Amino acid sequence: MIHPFQEIKKAIKVFGLLLFTMATSFCSYAQEKTDDEIDGLLDELFFNDQQFLDELIESDFTYNFLYTSVSYNNNTYFSGRDSGTDQFNLIPQISYYHSSGFNASFSGIYYENFAPSWDFTSVSAGYFNTLGKKKIVNYNLGYTKYFYSDGYDGFTNSLDVSLGIRNKKRTIGTNLSASYLFGTEQSYQFVSSSFLNLTLKRTNNFALRLRPKLNFVIAKQNVTISRIVTLANRTVLRTFNFDVFDLLNTQINIPLSLSFKSWDFELGYNLNLPNTLEYESDLNNTSYFNLSVGYLFDLSK
Repeated sequence: MIHPFQEIKKAIKVFGLLLFTMATSFCSYAQEKTDDEIDGLLDELFFNDQQFLDELIESDFTYNFLYTSVSYNNNTYFSGRDSGTDQFNLIPQISYYHSSGFNASFSGIYYENFAPSWDFTSVSAGYFNTLGKKKIVNYNLGYTKYFYSDGYDGFTNSLDVSLGIRNKKRTIGTNLSASYLFGTEQSYQFVSSSFLNLTLKRTNNFALRLRPKLNFVIAKQNVTISRIVTLANRTVLRTFNFDVFDLLNTQINIPLSLSFKSWDFELGYNLNLPNTLEYESDLNNTSYFNLSVGYLFDLSK
């Protein structure tokens, strides 16, 4: 049996960072330009930072935004895997974006039944821009510092880079991101995320969209397993540790998003298809619902 609870703290930290990384993104899609472009961007803001950054870069005006959000997941799975504890999690976030390309955020994650419940606080800073004249390719470079409530020091830093491409209408696209985690230990992770943007209803200050996404999560992880073996004609329980680098999870996310003026709401269904690793017991598919609420402040007004 893989990962007895007392031995999976390290794995939960890595998987928790993957959960956190995917849950703290937000998205936006630009409408046709109006006389008040800033209000148009506010109207379009939603939970996927890479596409939001695209809109800001292409808008050709100075912006100075503060975005606040809270995300709720009704159950917690670590890269699709069940830790044995049914619990919701909350992820509050405050993000800042400037037209120079600078961005920064302050966030954390709360687990219902873990002790301590507030797992960590993160502070990050980065720079984003586009490549080429058509501006359909974008990149983001960043650094994140993690402060754990229980004093954990395995992964306290993260260097992050992402590269995205989408069509000019922003109705389809793919983003590839990579993170190098380090502290007293080291790991790395890769996430591929592809999206569709289907507009169901649109007015001047209201938008209702369906935004399905397909995510692939690949990471390096240390696995601890317990096996019954025979040594010198005796049956004993032995613990083995080994590193794996593999596809951990495939996730299908189907969110319904509503944007109204500066407010953003999302209700989504998430299906995890975890990949069973070597020596790992067969894994069941898991699913959960998420709800996110966000509000954007225009600091330039």
